[in-house]
Amino acid sequence: MNIGVIGTGNIGGTLARKLSAAGHEVRVANSKGPDGVRAFAQEIGATPVDIRGAVEGADLVILSIPFPAVATLPKDLFDGLPAATPIVDTGNYYPGLRDPQIAELDAGKTESVWVSEQVGRPIIKAFNNILAHSLAELGRPAGAPDRIAVAVAGDDDAAKRTVMGIVDQIGFDPVDAGMLAESWRQQPATPSYCCDYDAETMHEALLAAVKGEAPKTLNRVYGLMGKLGPNPSHADIIAMNRSVHSGN
Repeated sequence: MNIGVIGTGNIGGTLARKLSAAGHEVRVANSKGPDGVRAFAQEIGATPVDIRGAVEGADLVILSIPFPAVATLPKDLFDGLPAATPIVDTGNYYPGLRDPQIAELDAGKTESVWVSEQVGRPIIKAFNNILAHSLAELGRPAGAPDRIAVAVAGDDDAAKRTVMGIVDQIGFDPVDAGMLAESWRQQPATPSYCCDYDAETMHEALLAAVKGEAPKTLNRVYGLMGKLGPNPSHADIIAMNRSVHSGN
């Protein structure tokens, strides 16, 4: 597939690297234009482009930019993209930590529903509830007992199947998380968020999420992260995320 990746941070850059290694034609872009991604693109065997170049002719687009930046994208960015082309949102809203407050989200709107409204297109929510280290280092072959799951939500079944196939191809078990409106179940501070669960446990964690609880839990997570120190290990972060919902 021809895959455009907008955003080359921890998640977007890792996905670009893994998808290029899997044989896809990958184009990468960020806010700095082609020159800003040229060295990275050469390193992973991708093509450096601007954001419009990432979208033009793509079979799949991955949007992996800081959450508030979605609202600053050109409103016509996806106008020429066929309606069936999946657009994947990997982002998360971290109010009070990284992101300014967004009133609609603070009032309870599901994050990726808001993203869909900003870009004017249906989207698929994926790769937002896995840590960058897990994504980069912990992919496993299909059937491996320690294979980690990734939740995938969206309203278009064909687009969702395409994205689930990508999840599987790069070493993770895709778990159908339902419609886009249900993707609040995989947002930060929910039971499924960044816990490195297998597919069965991921499914259970998605079902265990309680509407409206995550914003309250998020403040607790921020506090616990602070106690881990400036350079917590991956294992410490996973253990902390799991403990928030285990009562420990």
